[in-house]
Amino acid sequence: MSNRDETIAIIGTGEMGAAVGRRMREAGARVLTSLNNRGSASIERAARAQLEVVDDDDRIAREASFILSIVPPGAAISVAQRFIEPMRKVDIRPIFADCNAVSPATARRIAEVFALRGCDFIDAGIIGGPPRPGYDPRFYASGPRARAIESLRKFGLDIEILDDRIGTASALKMSYAGLTKGLVAIGAAMTSAALRAGLAPALKAELKRSQPTLLAMLAVGVQSMYPKAYRWIAEMEEIADFLGAPSSGSTIYEGAARFYEQIARDWELGGEAGDSFQSARAFFTEQR
Repeated sequence: MSNRDETIAIIGTGEMGAAVGRRMREAGARVLTSLNNRGSASIERAARAQLEVVDDDDRIAREASFILSIVPPGAAISVAQRFIEPMRKVDIRPIFADCNAVSPATARRIAEVFALRGCDFIDAGIIGGPPRPGYDPRFYASGPRARAIESLRKFGLDIEILDDRIGTASALKMSYAGLTKGLVAIGAAMTSAALRAGLAPALKAELKRSQPTLLAMLAVGVQSMYPKAYRWIAEMEEIADFLGAPSSGSTIYEGAARFYEQIARDWELGGEAGDSFQSARAFFTEQR
């Protein structure tokens, strides 16, 4: 195995990207990342994960065997565009894997641009939270070169190959996130409405009686959503794009995007002191 085979670049040091980088590094990979235009939180996460910072895209394309893009969906296209020319210029090109929550149509648009430059592309989607001891999210992958990413299993990644079509992995991610994060949006909206109507104790009692599993899921999902809502805006828009026509339900997710947008605004202004967060915490905290 050459050193290049052991070198993986991760673009995006959010919670997921940094944790994936740490997992791969601990399993023996050399993990590169770029911190160009990244904030202090990203810099700190990269340092904690002990990733090798290389703020030179040409060097990343020259030294890495894979470039994994793990960024908010609104940044997926710009990150892909950023690496097309650096990849095109090298003799042995890395494979670019878009691991973001984008619609199949977005994945296909990105793939077409890479194909025009003679660069390999994998459509991927991550289902689950950041890896931690005893827990791994799953990377689903599709496309003509999807099986190449199986080589990263040796670096601690749980990988499942779907098929050879670009868009399949993204469609699965959209379907899953539409259910999980869509339910969180509904849960946050309706529990807040019940609180405003003075019916929170009655609603909670009924959920405990008839829907205890749903109540438990919402208790975790809604309360943990607030600091992450800003990342879910574009994801809801991508899900709406995946669904297509209003008759297929796309307007549900356009509404969820606007809802998360307002929550993100409120969080930025108030943080944990914000009224909406306190309302959610009040609803889901056990009454003493």
